[in-house]
Amino acid sequence: MSKFGIYTDKSDISFDTHLAGLEEQTRQLLLTLRTFIKSLGDNVIEESRPHRIAYAKTLNYRTFVDIQPRNDSLVISVKRGRNEPTSTEVIDTPSKLDAIKKQIADAYSTIR
Repeated sequence: MSKFGIYTDKSDISFDTHLAGLEEQTRQLLLTLRTFIKSLGDNVIEESRPHRIAYAKTLNYRTFVDIQPRNDSLVISVKRGRNEPTSTEVIDTPSKLDAIKKQIADAYSTIR
C-alpha cells in the first residue's frame, strides 16, 4: 500500500529509476524541479510511480503536480484544485522550467 492508502505495484520504483536513460539536460531539469517542489513545505509528499512522479500535499492525496519524465523533456501537469482544469506543459529548457515554477507554487498554496 502506498503512502496515500492506495494499493499499487511499485516494485522497486524509486525516484532514481526515473533518472535512468534521461538526457543530461532533462536529468538536471528533473533534479532542479524536485528540489524546488520539496522546498515548498514540509508536508510535500513525493511518490514515484511506474511512468510518473506525483507530488501531493499531506496524506489527503491532494496531488498538485505530476511529472512524466521523457528522454528529452518533462511533461508536467499542474492541478490547482478539484474543480480546476489541469494545466499540462512540456518542459525541455531551463527557461521553460522557470516559467512553470510559479504555477506549481500557486497550485501548492491553493490545495487544502
